[in-house]
Amino acid sequence: MTAAVFFGCAFVAFGPALALYIFTIATEPLRIIFLIIGAFFWLVSLLLSSFIWFMAATLTDNKDEPRQRDLLIFGVLISVLVQEMFRFAYYKLLKKSSEGLKSINPGEKAPSMRLLAYVSGLGFGIMSGVFSFVNTLSDSLGPGTVGIHGDPPQFFLNSAFMTLVIILLHMFWGIVFFDGCEKKKWYTLLVVLLTHLLVSALTFISPYSGLNLVLAYIILVLTGIWAFFVSGGSCRSLKLCLLCQDKDSLLFNQRSR
Repeated sequence: MTAAVFFGCAFVAFGPALALYIFTIATEPLRIIFLIIGAFFWLVSLLLSSFIWFMAATLTDNKDEPRQRDLLIFGVLISVLVQEMFRFAYYKLLKKSSEGLKSINPGEKAPSMRLLAYVSGLGFGIMSGVFSFVNTLSDSLGPGTVGIHGDPPQFFLNSAFMTLVIILLHMFWGIVFFDGCEKKKWYTLLVVLLTHLLVSALTFISPYSGLNLVLAYIILVLTGIWAFFVSGGSCRSLKLCLLCQDKDSLLFNQRSR
């Protein structure tokens, strides 16, 4: 893979996330801290789920292809479950921190949970995207490599777009997940878990990467619309935001809920 393709795929995968970071987080030190902690929580969840998968693979010690496929499916299932457990743990940590800040200094404005949900979700997404896409790109370093295991030539471009989907989905999942925890709508957490499982398992469901990408983007759009409305958005606020006239949007509103 040429350098131009490499940087092109990296830009597709991380360009929007970098723009979100620059325009909504980079100027606020507190948001940067929450983003890094969110990324750390995702990283710890990866280490834990990898350890569980490694133990399962070691105990089975079976080289049959069907068994290996079952182990991969098990690994995806465990990974998603552990990630959502750590998302919930991060929510509880932020909730306790916010309540503690209010009790210590009642006059101090604490960041809203909506803002924290956005920042933590983006932290989850960026770290997840880095690991998934870097692993894909590392396989392209061999001479004459085009795709992996017989994949089509556009494999890396599809992977870049799928990485972008995962990053943005984690951001939307974070907003919806935190809102469900705040309002005690526990079915929301289940929906986040199931959609996370579905997107992660698309490769096992269908061998067609193009179709998987379309399905992932459909889920992305629907989840994004849901996240927009649960975060207090409306058709009117969307219009004002697009016209750059909204001064009380999610990213500017620091008031507690």
